[in-house]
Amino acid sequence: MTPTMILSFIFCQLLLIAQPSLTGAASGRWRLLQNNIGITAMHMQLLNNDRVVIFDRTDFGRSNLSLPNGECRHDPNETTLKVDCTAHSAEYDTVSNTFRALFVQTDVWCSSGSVMPDGTLVQTGGFNDGERRVRLFKPCATCDWQEIQNGLAARRWYATNHILPDGRQIIIGGRRQFNYEFYPKTNGPTNTINFPFLAQTNDAGIENNLYPFVFLNVDGNLFVFANNRAVLLDYTNNKIVKTYPAIPGGDPRCYPSTGSAVLLPLKNLQSKFVEAEVLVCGGAPKGSFTQVSKGNFVTALNTCARIKITDPNPQWVIETMPTARVMGDMTLLPNGNVLIINGAASGTAGWESAQKPVLNPVIYRPNNALGSRFELQNPTTIPRMYHSTAILLRDGRVLVGGSNPHIGYEFANVAFPTELRLEAFLPSYLDAQFANLRPEIVLPASQTEIRYAQKLVVRFTVTATLAQNLVSVTMVAPPLTTHSFSMNQRLLVLGSEKVTNLGKSTYEVQVTTPRSGIFAPSGYYLLYVVHQDIPSEGIWVQIK
Repeated sequence: MTPTMILSFIFCQLLLIAQPSLTGAASGRWRLLQNNIGITAMHMQLLNNDRVVIFDRTDFGRSNLSLPNGECRHDPNETTLKVDCTAHSAEYDTVSNTFRALFVQTDVWCSSGSVMPDGTLVQTGGFNDGERRVRLFKPCATCDWQEIQNGLAARRWYATNHILPDGRQIIIGGRRQFNYEFYPKTNGPTNTINFPFLAQTNDAGIENNLYPFVFLNVDGNLFVFANNRAVLLDYTNNKIVKTYPAIPGGDPRCYPSTGSAVLLPLKNLQSKFVEAEVLVCGGAPKGSFTQVSKGNFVTALNTCARIKITDPNPQWVIETMPTARVMGDMTLLPNGNVLIINGAASGTAGWESAQKPVLNPVIYRPNNALGSRFELQNPTTIPRMYHSTAILLRDGRVLVGGSNPHIGYEFANVAFPTELRLEAFLPSYLDAQFANLRPEIVLPASQTEIRYAQKLVVRFTVTATLAQNLVSVTMVAPPLTTHSFSMNQRLLVLGSEKVTNLGKSTYEVQVTTPRSGIFAPSGYYLLYVVHQDIPSEGIWVQIK
């Protein structure tokens, strides 16, 4: 064997070692829901009336959805159309599969938000005359946007919001904003608070620290990830209480080298010490954003990095995905698995800045052994590039929309036309073959109020023989999703303390609700019963 052949053999063996082990054959189904909703879904939020608020931006010209009753938006500060009779926001009814136009008054481009404890969506910032606006949307059949001028202390564009245990939102960062503030501004500071970490993670001329990944830790502090590293922020005292190591390799994971991140499901909530882990996936190698301007589309990162943020000596563990992915979305499923969906295999976020759409989603199973956590899913036929979104619905489907890598709406003579279609991804747990394993919740009724540290009994039916040791209850906080990050996304595993057989395929499971707002900030959650990894349809509960 020649030296060249030996080197080739060694190289091939290394490649084999580096590849992830995939579990099972490709699964999951796709269903087209709407062929044209008139706007592209840059931002999406599910509300507790099973309707999804969708919004894009106002500064590109006309959309393909007219405002009702001959209404027009008159905005002398608008950069494109001073008078615009088309909508740039819509409400999608997930039950009836219908939509209606909404009237957003100022530019919501690349904005942020979260849902308040009473179910009202508070959306903040944007561009131009929208950069200091606060917008409110209440969940009702005829509600529309309300706007508060100068509701923010600073301009917020590409910022991140998170709901806090006391019911306020924190708004962190944004372009050229190395600080944070709170909303509403009662019972707390009304100005901005300096946050030098955002300046330290700002790559000159590129940034790579926009839309930082923010999660409420189980100690009440905030885990804030920007660029390639993270800190634990005591936001009350404006103090860094822990600095985490950079992800090995040092490649950026935040906008525009856009990866995604989730707080993995919180378990064993009655334990004295509850562990919390964060998973960061995808992104773009260093220099990718600059290379795009030269016509070079660098292959995206194919790694995930996982870290136990509550560990005294936390370290990142690197895992290899089946495919490279930039601008992917990460959605927590009711059974605790993570769906990685949308995005491209090369380039970065930005106008005309990516190629090679990744059509196959991936399921990540966090409880599997290292090396056997990824499961490739069946592909869509619709590229979902820059400005795509994905969110979990109450029935377990994942709503997928958006994709517009152009300054305006472009439908012809471009590689990736502006996408106005909505589709649903149906994970394999919705397949007919699992119907007999699928629980159906009987009690409590949807919209039930629950308290902290409450013994909660959930009644459900299952037609198959129940595996009592494989029953659990989960709670999911529906996030606002945009630019590959789902703000306020959270899943809590309530476990199963006792399962009682009531006869006639009917059972009750007793659980204890989270003990404080640090674990589950007050508000609306989707509650599921999960049996052998198969979730029921969810019901809405409001924890107070």
